[in-house]
Amino acid sequence: MRNADLIQIANTFGDPVYVYDSEKIISQFHRLTNAFSGVRKLQLNYAAKALSNIAILKLMNSLGSGLDTVSIQEVQLGLLAGFSPESIIFTPNGVSLEEIEEAAQLGVRINIDNLSILEQFGTKHPDIPVCVRINPHVMAGGNSKISVGHIDSKFGISIHQIPHLLRIVELTKMNVNGIHMHTGSDILDIDVFLYASEILFETAQNFKDLDFIDFGSGFKVPYKEGDIETNVEELGKKLSDHFNAFCETYGKELTLAFEPGKFLVSEAGQFLARVNVVKQTTSTVFASIDTGFNHLIRPMLYGATHQINNISNPEGRERYYSIVGYICETDTFASNKRINEISEGDILCFNNAGAYCFTMASNYNSRFRPPEVLWHEGKAILIRERETFDDLIKHQVDVKDLFVSKTASKKEKAAVK
Repeated sequence: MRNADLIQIANTFGDPVYVYDSEKIISQFHRLTNAFSGVRKLQLNYAAKALSNIAILKLMNSLGSGLDTVSIQEVQLGLLAGFSPESIIFTPNGVSLEEIEEAAQLGVRINIDNLSILEQFGTKHPDIPVCVRINPHVMAGGNSKISVGHIDSKFGISIHQIPHLLRIVELTKMNVNGIHMHTGSDILDIDVFLYASEILFETAQNFKDLDFIDFGSGFKVPYKEGDIETNVEELGKKLSDHFNAFCETYGKELTLAFEPGKFLVSEAGQFLARVNVVKQTTSTVFASIDTGFNHLIRPMLYGATHQINNISNPEGRERYYSIVGYICETDTFASNKRINEISEGDILCFNNAGAYCFTMASNYNSRFRPPEVLWHEGKAILIRERETFDDLIKHQVDVKDLFVSKTASKKEKAAVK
């Protein structure tokens, strides 16, 4: 998308606004499938939690993707978007047995990540196939906030608990048809990921009726110019060779599965916000914009870096600015960052705003969540309306007869009595 297109979108739909480029999503999907063309059976299950707008889910479905879900609501969204139940895998964490049973009743595939629920589910439903999520105790990349394969992680069944897991399977006679791991986001060291995969292959040998092995995802994308990223082509070649060799040893052609989210949609997203005020202090120049961590929390929550460009003045001389929001908290998006000269009313563009951005938005400070726009075949299509005050109070219950204002007149108080 050109800057002129983005400015037109902001002027048409208002700001702040999220914009997603369908062409980029499609190219990322094909890049990943091509990287693993060396395996006979490949299944990509898009991680709905990254960006769950129904229009995006329908796009993924049209590409032949499956769907990775972590809540019963995401399962329902997937079904509404047209995914078949068997193309959806339910991989929750810390949910109740009842929620897993509800998902199973909808016909989706089940992935269980703790021994307690595994035993309960296997005892009640031994005929329903399940996948088991293993924690390999390997950190394949990223900081501790986005790595989930380490020994202190709440996710998965520890590899040291495999004997207990096998005893549950034996006693309940349940059907384990898949093995899964997810080491976390921002994989940088391919050899470390391959080491974790060997642990998964070793674990898989304990189960004789597998249909698939799911390696999670976490492929790193570049967040700024010159940033490093996961070399998915190299990973695809090496892991495919390992996987094919395992299938020969296992004696069965299995499906290699991934659950990419960030890799598919992060770079496709742009977040546009307008500058409310430029404020000079004794030491800093602040550019305060019409948004905050209520709309984009990743920089504050994870320390994530999003490239910020002034698309209203792309040729202006660079100056140092701290980009801050309008929330009554410390919501700093960037500190002392070189950006083309900013004036009040300019539109700033945050790159890599497709994954875990809108989906983590809130109504903090009673602010409305922004609209979402899909840029598809050269056209801007509204796929979510901006919230209104009616949306904000829609589910609040009016208790006007419960309290009487201290400033009410005696006549009003008497009327209430």
